[in-house]
Amino acid sequence: MDANQSELKRHSALSFPITLADGRTISEIGDVADLFETLTEAQRGSSHWSIAIRMLDQALIEPAYLKTATLSLQTALAMDGLLPPP
Repeated sequence: MDANQSELKRHSALSFPITLADGRTISEIGDVADLFETLTEAQRGSSHWSIAIRMLDQALIEPAYLKTATLSLQTALAMDGLLPPP
């Protein structure tokens, strides 16, 4: 994705796709939004998910933060055991 792009939309690609342990792939902003909707209150209250949510919000304002947001999402998924084993 071009860092100079001024606006992210639901179908905008993440910096890199993330494959989940269940075989689904998170590759677009809309996929992340759908995933965030499934989080429990406990998950949303945890620091790793809170950071991932805040970073995506920041990327929506300033697309230059998209890679950081994608990495934060990957970290939150890993901390909850939602990524396949290496």
